Amino acid sequence: MASSAQMAATGAATRALSEFCSDVVMGLSHPGQKELPSKYLYDALGSALFDAICLLPEYGLSRAEMRLLERHAREVVERLPGPVVVAELGSGNGQKTRYLLEALARRQRVNYYPIDISGSALFRCQQELGHLEMVSLVGFESAYLDGLHKVAARRREGERLLVLFLGSTIGNFDRPAGEQFLRDVRATLREGDSLLLATDLEKPIPMVKLAYDDPPGVTAAFNKNILARINRELGGEFDLSQFEHVVRYDESERRIEMHLRSKAWQNVAIRKAGFRLHLRKDETIWTESSHKYDRQEVKEISGRAGFEPAGQWIDAEWPFAQTLFFAV
Repeated sequence: MASSAQMAATGAATRALSEFCSDVVMGLSHPGQKELPSKYLYDALGSALFDAICLLPEYGLSRAEMRLLERHAREVVERLPGPVVVAELGSGNGQKTRYLLEALARRQRVNYYPIDISGSALFRCQQELGHLEMVSLVGFESAYLDGLHKVAARRREGERLLVLFLGSTIGNFDRPAGEQFLRDVRATLREGDSLLLATDLEKPIPMVKLAYDDPPGVTAAFNKNILARINRELGGEFDLSQFEHVVRYDESERRIEMHLRSKAWQNVAIRKAGFRLHLRKDETIWTESSHKYDRQEVKEISGRAGFEPAGQWIDAEWPFAQTLFFAV
């Protein structure tokens, strides 16, 4: 007989697959630009490919973030009233978070709650950070806000909540949606709680395009894996050789876009969804956006969402910002 924990895990997996199926059908049914939500890029294989992208010389974002956190973690922590509980939205493997947790652990025992839609990412996070002294780690495999609500409900009287939203993941939202997301985060927090927000800043277009279209083709494999995931989990019949990874820069929106372009007319079945997709030659499926900001804009957007800036650090080699805010 299955335990209650096993039954709950099975139920959660079934719901996640149903949501994946629904989102895929909805996105591929758009009469204009077909889309797939970028969160589905990050299954076990996709997360591993993204870890590889972060090591590429063309992708300077991750190294810039690591430099900032290594150099300024202590300074960030010194500005936080304690005791602090830490929730990280989209933790990935947690490698970059080590500097902050170690700095916090010098003054208090730390409860750290990584939140990620990828169970494999949480497993790697546990391996990376689970043995830090003075740090207790409990992961939540869920969407950002759902996980944040669970963490907020766990805090004790007198504890402050520090929310980490690193990796410039806010850039995956359209600007209005990103601002609304920050409002939703603020609605979960209490006055005096804090947010450390990472944003990739504007830079020369050739530089930023190369970061998303590397010569070895790792990002292309990462992008195409979303179709392979549909094949694996939903009975899709995509022929990955019939798609090309395409990167565009929209100057008016100041964003990178990743697309998958069909090389030919295609008629693709997704069996578990009972759905059939028709693609014209050169038609694309939009899989991810990455908006770029200027440093003042970051403060203005967050200010309208209910946050007040308490410090900002900029990397000199790859324009990238870490900004600390307090909920007001």
